[in-house]
Amino acid sequence: MSEHVELTNPVELSVGGMGGHIFRRSIHLGMSFLPLIYFDYAESVSDKIGLTLPQFVSVAIFTLFVLEGLRLGFGITIYGQREYEANQISALGWGAFGIGMVFLMAPTEAYAWPLILSLSLGDPLLGELRRRGMTSRDVIVTSTVFLFFVWIACWHLFGTPFWMAFIFAPLCIAAEWPRLRYIDDNATMVLIPLGMILLFEPFLQLI
Repeated sequence: MSEHVELTNPVELSVGGMGGHIFRRSIHLGMSFLPLIYFDYAESVSDKIGLTLPQFVSVAIFTLFVLEGLRLGFGITIYGQREYEANQISALGWGAFGIGMVFLMAPTEAYAWPLILSLSLGDPLLGELRRRGMTSRDVIVTSTVFLFFVWIACWHLFGTPFWMAFIFAPLCIAAEWPRLRYIDDNATMVLIPLGMILLFEPFLQLI
């Protein structure tokens, strides 16, 4: 997350004011359906256009790079984006990149669902708790407990290892905390936990 977000009300920074802010949050929450689309429909779409599933994901990521490059080249911000995103890769761009890397490197429901839901649900929750003036401690505790139950739900529904909830719920929150100027927390909240999962994977035997 850019340092600007912590110093200024995000509603004031959003193109479109409160309406843009709500639209931005809605897009974020809508990312929750991406695993469903990927696991249920992406393979048939990729077959129709003559690509393997990983190739299809890679093409989508490269397309994202091109679109973001064009947007930055013209200095454009769209409805719901923050003003400073006219000069840097957008939060949506970073989030889409992180999700694409999940589908490339951990394309199983046991991993993809909790990683993506941690971003699509956890990041808006963190932002809204902060916007309402909660202390940093309360924000961390509340959001960590919330993501713990997200990971537990994924254990029940998709076979995510149970013990991961205890490690990855706080890790996803910690991954959001660094204030990097040009790398948005939409990337760090996915890529840091993804990296840890890939490190654990050689030792795991999913049931």
